[in-house]
Amino acid sequence: MENFRSFIVDDFFPPAVPTGLKLKAIFQGILTTICMALSSTSVAAVLAFVTALFASKRVSPIQKSPKFVRGFATFLRNIPALVWAFILFSSLGIGTGVGFVALCISSYAFMVRAFAETIDDISQDNLESLQAAGASFIQVVFHGILPSCLRGFISWFLYCIEVNLRSSTVVGMVGGGGIGLVLLSYLKGFKYNMSFTIILAIAVMVLLVDALTNYLRKELDLE
Repeated sequence: MENFRSFIVDDFFPPAVPTGLKLKAIFQGILTTICMALSSTSVAAVLAFVTALFASKRVSPIQKSPKFVRGFATFLRNIPALVWAFILFSSLGIGTGVGFVALCISSYAFMVRAFAETIDDISQDNLESLQAAGASFIQVVFHGILPSCLRGFISWFLYCIEVNLRSSTVVGMVGGGGIGLVLLSYLKGFKYNMSFTIILAIAVMVLLVDALTNYLRKELDLE
């Protein structure tokens, strides 16, 4: 405990004040991290929605597809984004591409299951009335599923952004780019005062995004 106290008090405090190129690198890292989280979640949401239609037991046009699609999504979901980053690092090298793909895979697997459960919870009467009227599968999706499930989809999407914003920092430290890679460079250089400043910046970034997503939920009446 004495070594730990000495390390925190003597090495980390007080946080350094970044200037010039250091400040620019921190802001660029934060912006990259936010963009990586938003882009990966957005791409994963579109892919997950299409896949969830075949994972839903209620609306899937292929009778046996829900079992296989859900099993595939479960397999992907049980592999953390950090592990995907390590796997992709050897083939794609260091960069935001690694972080984007790793977060996209984990987000896709999570949202497939979440979207499929949301679709399964909608009223069967709406779907049956559309099908009885002769609506095609695409018409059922746009006139029956989307209006009923859109709020649930948006809620899961916002939650996934929050998760990915935290995960993108960790993924960045293993080669995924962003603020995580900037933090790792200072930690490896034993510049703990600047590292502490970056940690505080990450905390502020996460708190602001959480506040924004909570505000959007209230405005969209998702809670």
